[in-house]
Amino acid sequence: MKLEGGCYCGAVRYEAEGEPMLQAQCHCRECQFITGGSPNMFVVMPLDGFKYTKGAPKQFARKDLEKPVTREFCAECGTHVVTLPQRPVVVVKVGTLDNPAQITPQIAIYTIDKQPFHHIPEGMPSFERMPQG
Repeated sequence: MKLEGGCYCGAVRYEAEGEPMLQAQCHCRECQFITGGSPNMFVVMPLDGFKYTKGAPKQFARKDLEKPVTREFCAECGTHVVTLPQRPVVVVKVGTLDNPAQITPQIAIYTIDKQPFHHIPEGMPSFERMPQG
């Protein structure tokens, strides 16, 4: 699968190729900060198939955490584009895709932090944290 996308203002563009490893919605508090309160819709892609094709993002990682993720965002418009966990994958934000309909979240994670106004589709598997196994 080939995904293309970028930030709101167009200063940062990317391509991600490979088989999606996970398509999900995350309800954790950290994602709520990034999205403005909603769950975060994302797709995990192989890191070696990801590249920026225009611009360069700014990076942020919390210094007070033992194993922080790195969040990459557009320095111009602030759009959160990807998250880089400490694994060889890239977590692409579905809202930044040129065609978000290419992705269908299949599980809900970190529902322990879910807000009453968050929606999980009926029948979607959900987990208080990350599923094990």
